Amino acid sequence: MNILEIVALLLSVVGVVGCVVPILPGVPICYVGILLCQWVEPIFSTEQLVLWGVAAVGVTLLDNFLPAVMTKKFGGSKAATRGSLVGIVVGLFAGPVGIILGPFFGALIGELTHDGSNSARAFKVAFGSFAAFICGTGVKLVVAIYLTAKIFGVLF
Repeated sequence: MNILEIVALLLSVVGVVGCVVPILPGVPICYVGILLCQWVEPIFSTEQLVLWGVAAVGVTLLDNFLPAVMTKKFGGSKAATRGSLVGIVVGLFAGPVGIILGPFFGALIGELTHDGSNSARAFKVAFGSFAAFICGTGVKLVVAIYLTAKIFGVLF
């Protein structure tokens, strides 16, 4: 196994982890691993590489904007949207549970700060933010795991 293969494997593993840890751009990291594998043994055609590159960027953008969009779609205020984003960042420091529940509690606190008289609406908005986070993370994991499986399939 040469150095490019080792780096590609490491990038793919870090990329999968990055799908759950919001600071790391998981799918783009896996994509870089695919590009390294291409030098060792071609996995994809040029068209497929472009498609997967677009998918990596698209999934990453979707994941970053989906919580804010869904918070608004579920009737949330700008305060709930900002709270959701803050919750994602603060959740990083609380470990895995914080990463999962951060968007929910951030949106909830933001909405309650904006309008404390309607807690049922605030919970609905927080659920929208949470659902978007889970959905975005799931889509990222599917793409990252597929790309990682392709790397492992070539190397082993």
